[in-house]
Amino acid sequence: MEVINALGRRKTSVARVYLSKGTGKMTINKLDYKTVFPIPVLQAKIERPFELTETTGQYDISVNVFGGGINGQAEAIRLGIARALVKVAEENKPLLKAEGLMTRDPRMVERKKPGQPKARKKFQFSKR
Repeated sequence: MEVINALGRRKTSVARVYLSKGTGKMTINKLDYKTVFPIPVLQAKIERPFELTETTGQYDISVNVFGGGINGQAEAIRLGIARALVKVAEENKPLLKAEGLMTRDPRMVERKKPGQPKARKKFQFSKR
């Protein structure tokens, strides 16, 4: 099996995922994923596509991720892994789609408008 690559995005984070046959080794930006994401909740988010498709420990993953915060990066990696697993086996798609892992979360930060301090907040109004 050749290397399969997929892209995952969330807010301003972009994750390039490279999936190949292996023993379950996961590296993110050339570091072990448990050092990059020390919080167990984020580790569980990244591992979720493998748990659903019952492919834990079958693939080695190399990820390049940049931009955003740690939560956005973890969710971008999760989307990239899910897309890569669908490229490997098309029968994984309904399982992942039912859990909402194939959907790109479109929510982004709203831009700041001129004449306002933030996107929606207004400067204090004085009647007199």
